[in-house]
Amino acid sequence: MSRTISSPNKQFVRQIIKHYLKYDKENPFIFISAMLAFLGIAAGVMVLMIAMGIMNGTQKEFMKKLFVMNYPLTVLPIEGNAINDRLIQTLSQKFPHLKFSPYYTTQVITKNDGAVQGSLLYGVDYEKESKINSVFKDAKGNEKSKFRVVIGEGLSFEMNAPKGEKVTLYFSEQQAIGFGTMPLQKRFIVDGVFKSGLKAYDKAIMYTSLEAFEKLLKRQHGTYDGLHIYTKKPLKEIDRIKSALPQTVVIEGWWQQNGNFFSAMEMEKKALFLVLLLIILVASLNIISSLLMTVMSRRSEIALMRTLGATKVEIRSIFFRLGLIIGSTGIVAGTLLGSLGIWILKTFDIISMPEDVYGTSRLPVDLMMSDFSFIILGTSIIIFLSAFYPAKKAAQTDPLTVLRNE
Repeated sequence: MSRTISSPNKQFVRQIIKHYLKYDKENPFIFISAMLAFLGIAAGVMVLMIAMGIMNGTQKEFMKKLFVMNYPLTVLPIEGNAINDRLIQTLSQKFPHLKFSPYYTTQVITKNDGAVQGSLLYGVDYEKESKINSVFKDAKGNEKSKFRVVIGEGLSFEMNAPKGEKVTLYFSEQQAIGFGTMPLQKRFIVDGVFKSGLKAYDKAIMYTSLEAFEKLLKRQHGTYDGLHIYTKKPLKEIDRIKSALPQTVVIEGWWQQNGNFFSAMEMEKKALFLVLLLIILVASLNIISSLLMTVMSRRSEIALMRTLGATKVEIRSIFFRLGLIIGSTGIVAGTLLGSLGIWILKTFDIISMPEDVYGTSRLPVDLMMSDFSFIILGTSIIIFLSAFYPAKKAAQTDPLTVLRNE
């Protein structure tokens, strides 16, 4: 049975491809161009992997810090006494796997050793807060006084107030002094110093006991300003919890509190991906030029193969596979180099960063499989398109015209 046009001779195609992949002394520039295309693809994939890994690692590091300091879910009241012990008990019964920490909050001015700093003071149950806030848990001490405070490292440094020192807090509430009034003030002992990795939080947030709020600010026992909820899957849990809440409260996730920040990071990540993909696009031009030079230099051979019975499909398949081989080997080499680069960055502290700016002193690298898949997919599409045009031109070679000119 005769071979159809749509069914190329695979052995013949493989033999010709092996022949064309060898170094040609008469046309060294073709081989050099192919090597440049290979190196360009490899470098592009490697750079994309490392860059996406760094972007994703940095994003995850910020998410980790903000997840702790902003809490997974927060319930806020619309009306005055909406968040109380009764509501917490109801939620505990419906969602026994969740952890709850009610809180009071107010703005204060911290003063010590001549330094003054505005801060946000939280009144919390130390035991419940420790279960949902690892930063707070590691920092709190054993002070028994209700007027104790846990402050951030940045604030401790500015106030010259290490653990065991006392600081003065000024509240917006007024207290009577003689015939006049002045802001309420109270000396608190520093029970601990926390370090979240985010300088803005370390300077602005303080924790004290619920009893201190109830004593100084006359807060009603059992009624709170808000409720922090810990869950490992806040995105999935928020709707279920919301359905169990009364209309007098609202619930929001930590990602909603920092939505603009993460949207900007995601846009930056996409822009970087597209820009670095241009490296591979430029490298693909070398594939096109290499294949076109091969076609031009092998015109007589192509014409001879056509006269001996080779079909257009076989000619097109030869040059198309040549392009795919150059590109795919570049992808493999780039993947290996990229993996090696990520391993080196993870294992050795080659690049150090200011911790007060980025939240970590070590360069975070974490390449997601989805990002890697997009890199391979984008590169493969570019290589496929780059190999298609030269292969099409080779198949269109007219053997009669070429042999007449030869």
